Amino acid sequence: MKKLATDRKLTTWLLVSLLTAASWGCSDKAGTDGGGGAAGNGGADGSGGGAGPTDRVAPTVTATIPEDAQIDVALNRPIAVAFSEAMDQVLFDDSHLTVTGPTGSEVLGAVSLAGTIGSFVPDANLEPSSVYTVTVDGAVTDLAGNELGTDFAWSFTTGTSEALGPIPINLGTAGNFVLLAKAGISATTGTLITGNLGVSPAAESAVTGFGQTRDSTNTFSTSALVTGRIEASNMAAPTPAHLTTAIGNMETAYTEAAGRSLPDFTEQGAGDISGLTLVPGLYKWSSGVLIDTDVTLAGGNNDVWIFQIAQDLTVNSGVQVTLSGGARPQNIFWQVAGQTMLGTTVDFQGNLLCQTQIVLKTGASLHGRALAQTAVTLDANTVVAP
Repeated sequence: MKKLATDRKLTTWLLVSLLTAASWGCSDKAGTDGGGGAAGNGGADGSGGGAGPTDRVAPTVTATIPEDAQIDVALNRPIAVAFSEAMDQVLFDDSHLTVTGPTGSEVLGAVSLAGTIGSFVPDANLEPSSVYTVTVDGAVTDLAGNELGTDFAWSFTTGTSEALGPIPINLGTAGNFVLLAKAGISATTGTLITGNLGVSPAAESAVTGFGQTRDSTNTFSTSALVTGRIEASNMAAPTPAHLTTAIGNMETAYTEAAGRSLPDFTEQGAGDISGLTLVPGLYKWSSGVLIDTDVTLAGGNNDVWIFQIAQDLTVNSGVQVTLSGGARPQNIFWQVAGQTMLGTTVDFQGNLLCQTQIVLKTGASLHGRALAQTAVTLDANTVVAP
């Protein structure tokens, strides 16, 4: 039998899951106006009260870690599945989330559920260069008793090495966007975006410079500058609910990144990391960070970097952030308490989680995501989702 979530290795992963669960719990099942909403609140005139609508919608799987068919997965990372809403712990046990290895035998490990996130931490490293299959039993239910319905399974293939650095930040559905902001996103001619854009609670009028056209479904817009969707809070359902969830996930990811403890490096370069080569790890500064000359992030394709910056991140014009050894932008997280400014023609890598605004000056490029709790400002930039 696999033991329940008491394994010592689960502690770190639960920090990710527990912090993420609250925001991932948002779903499309919110109440409608006139019925009092999910909490049964009436309108301003006291009418429309009541218990709210009954939840009869089945939960769905919204994301997995690793992704289906992913290859070269690290041998020492946990496995997770995200649902569209909070799930019932009663049925979520070691018989309802199983992992089978290359021989078909079950992998021993610890199973847990925290809100919308189910996780499995193997007792030992996975075997190298092997295919693993994860199965979630269709009998698991949400808090209203609605079953998943059918078994959900996905597979991945391990690589040959362990990952270095901290566990990645869980972006939740915010990871579905390359640009996400609460107050607005502006651009100029010459901007090219590969990935989805989202603004909420701001309306689509806060997305400027893209010349977008609303799709016939009224759920998104398109633009010649964007290979992807433009979504805003004033579009037709289910877009507003999806954006509310994504914004919540963005805020939770920021909080999680800022709260990671036991940094590997503190006050590196006294806040000036110009010209440095940075290995995987958790970096922490009580100040802002300046990058004035090229920086290299050196590590493998499963390695992770998290940068905790208490003030602004300033990257001066012409700087390149270079990746070596197979390092990937999706595994790099810049948590910035102030604003982020990428100077002209900067080439930057990673996920920007900024508590205020993110500004890309003329010709700067970003391979990653710009997730801002205020606004994103672009000027003839190229932004590509990792």
